[in-house]
Amino acid sequence: MLLYIHIPFCDSKCSYCAFNSYVDKFHLKEEYMEALLIQLNFELKRFDANVQTIESIFIGGGTPSTVSPDLYKPMFQLIKPYIQDDIEITSEANPNSATKEWLSGMFELGVNRISFGVQSFDKNKLKLLNRAHQPQDAKNAIINAKEIGYKNISLDLIYATLGDTKELLEHDLITAFSMPINHLSAYALMIEEGTPFESKPHMSKETLKITNWLFKSIANAGFRQYEISNFGTYKSTHNLGYWEYKDYIGLGSGAVGKLGLQRFYPTTNVEDYINNPLDIKVEELTLEDKKIEQIFLGLRSCVGIDTDILNEKEQKRAIILVDEKKLLLKDATLYNPEYLLADEIALFLSS
Repeated sequence: MLLYIHIPFCDSKCSYCAFNSYVDKFHLKEEYMEALLIQLNFELKRFDANVQTIESIFIGGGTPSTVSPDLYKPMFQLIKPYIQDDIEITSEANPNSATKEWLSGMFELGVNRISFGVQSFDKNKLKLLNRAHQPQDAKNAIINAKEIGYKNISLDLIYATLGDTKELLEHDLITAFSMPINHLSAYALMIEEGTPFESKPHMSKETLKITNWLFKSIANAGFRQYEISNFGTYKSTHNLGYWEYKDYIGLGSGAVGKLGLQRFYPTTNVEDYINNPLDIKVEELTLEDKKIEQIFLGLRSCVGIDTDILNEKEQKRAIILVDEKKLLLKDATLYNPEYLLADEIALFLSS
């Protein structure tokens, strides 16, 4: 099983962000981290942690680097018996709050992979996205992480933004690959409901030509694409676990967990979560729900689709796609060589 820990505190609210995050609730940090411990104790029993070990941990948000390593320590002590020595433990971080002291403190706790929300190395684009850091902050944070001893370092970039040019994106890539990273996530700007950009749909400007060029440029740098938005000389164990449809504990306000055919939703209200971290809604999934999700995830990643989960009609449609070389068949598993067509292929298979 996997463990995801959600930290809802942020330095600033990015214009595109639809995650459960807040800039005005820092006074609740200690109470929130105590509530996480209560839920974690409950989930370890529900997931039967004595039988299942925790394969990977991911601390996301929000901004995990706004919380002191000392406040994470009780959680790491609690999960220590359930993890293996070679486990991947990732934390997201923002360049402006990921100080050398914070990075060192998290490294001492056992975090061995860091993912920086860089988004761009262009100061004007960062301002447009309402990011709280400058390009040099990102460079300094990455170099500090390397010096501290992090072997696996990732960064996020955003593309398809109003004002993006090939030259700007190329500069972002050149700068990124000059840094000591082995993983990169590239996300197209999406206009989400409830965000400052909701009233500005023109802020998103994606063209297939630029996206194809961007992905090819990343691949030419030696970073292999293993999911529609993820590239690297290193594949994240945690990311792969989701796409392989493994069970995962979702810890925190606004997190999501999954065990078998059940999905769990802790309350998204931070104050309510602190008052009762075990107020968790349960969604019952059907086998059809599971299959649809496995098809969707398999086509968007290197995991692929086991042909055994497809019914007779879907298998016939899959053969058509194999004949047209839109899918590859190897050892009873279907692979999608073009992730950008994942949604269209999924619709064709299930229609």
